[in-house]
Amino acid sequence: MGWISLLALACALAMDAFAVAIVTGLTLNPLTPRQVFRLAFHFGLFQALMPMLGWLAGTIVQKYISTLDHWIAFGLLAFVGGRMIWGALHDQESGRRTLIDPTTGWSLVVLSVATSIDALAVGLSLAFLGSTIFVPALVIGIVAASFTSVGMVIGRRVGSIWGERVTVLGGLILIGIGIKIVIEHLSA
Repeated sequence: MGWISLLALACALAMDAFAVAIVTGLTLNPLTPRQVFRLAFHFGLFQALMPMLGWLAGTIVQKYISTLDHWIAFGLLAFVGGRMIWGALHDQESGRRTLIDPTTGWSLVVLSVATSIDALAVGLSLAFLGSTIFVPALVIGIVAASFTSVGMVIGRRVGSIWGERVTVLGGLILIGIGIKIVIEHLSA
């Protein structure tokens, strides 16, 4: 695989991470460098590890994963998005404001897996092509981490303009990304 193809692939895989990072940046106030690092590191790590897992799994797991990967990603994104919406609406009703930090705990793990499931399928494809995996996985991870960092900063800037109700919008966007993934896979 050539460098241009590899970079194009890495950018395409990083788009879900970028969108989720924007949403995360929208909801966190203040946004700390530690939060940016945590999300970027985990998204980059999962984006690098998933192609390796897919490559190792090869043809054995492909027939099972390819029929479910989009549903898994949708379920994970809908779960986190639903939690964000419920939390925002519940907090508005009770008059308090407590945000779940998506850069910690299970939310971080769920988002990392949800945004990197497509990378698993890419790893399977690379195995079928007889490609090596280390350099592509490294490039995919670095690009995803970079896109995530930039997305969080963009999201925070937009969030400071829109105010605190943006959490509901963020949850809806996550659910929308999940729906988009399902539609793309069903129409392919």
